[in-house]
Amino acid sequence: QVQLVESGGGLVQAGGSLRLSCAASGRIFSNYVMGWFRQAPGKEREFVAAIRESDRSVYYASSVKGRFTISRDNAKNTVYVQMNSLKAEDTAVYYCAVRSSFCSGYGCYRDDYNYWGQGTQVTVSS
Repeated sequence: QVQLVESGGGLVQAGGSLRLSCAASGRIFSNYVMGWFRQAPGKEREFVAAIRESDRSVYYASSVKGRFTISRDNAKNTVYVQMNSLKAEDTAVYYCAVRSSFCSGYGCYRDDYNYWGQGTQVTVSS
């Protein structure tokens, strides 16, 4: 079992920055992928970014590429997403997730991850 705890959400003005953190505990397999998803009110959950442990490959949704950066700290078992140049449309609940099986490319964009955090609210005011 894996437990995920997100933090770092909040209210920020458009153009501002936030950094979300996700601390993982429990049994994490060597080939795992850690990702971030988000869900805005009335919309489906969507992929934001992911990082693959085996080779540190990173994947981004086109809507955030160039503005968001995903990274991880192995010593702390924590994954981060640095969000810059935030827009009102980035407002959503952000979820951290862990996938215990290998994925590549668009395969990492699907939300068939095994474990999910409780979510953290990000609100961007325009």
